[in-house]
Parts: sequence; C-alpha cells; structure tokens
Amino acid sequence: MSMDYIRKTYGVPAKRGGRVEYTGCGKKVTGTIRSARGGYLRIQLDGQNHAGSYHPVWELRYLDEQEVPGHG
Repeated sequence: MSMDYIRKTYGVPAKRGGRVEYTGCGKKVTGTIRSARGGYLRIQLDGQNHAGSYHPVWELRYLDEQEVPGHG
C-alpha cells in the first residue's frame, strides 16, 4: 500500500518528507514521514535514529509549511 493509497483512504496530506506531530506518547513530538508500508506511515521522530510505523490518523497532526521551523 502506497502513500497515494494512504492519502486517498484516510484523507490526509501524507507525503515523503512531510512533517507531523505525534501525541500518542503523552507529549507532543515532531517527526518526518520517511515512507509508507502496509497502510502505515514510517515516521522518524526527531531525535530518533530509525523510523517507526504509525497509523495515518492515530494521534498524528500533519503540519503545514508555516508550522515547520525554518519554513514560511
């Protein structure tokens, strides 16, 4: 399942290199979308060395360019 599948199925603006905010761990952590696999996004959270699998709509907020430090 591709990034296009995730965008169409869940109605989210997921794209490789896109920034997200994850809140499932009880605090806000930002990260970068690296890829998609099996209907899940592979996201590398800031400060981590490897990407993990995240459901496209579970505790994720997609950041637009104005919310990303250094852009806009």
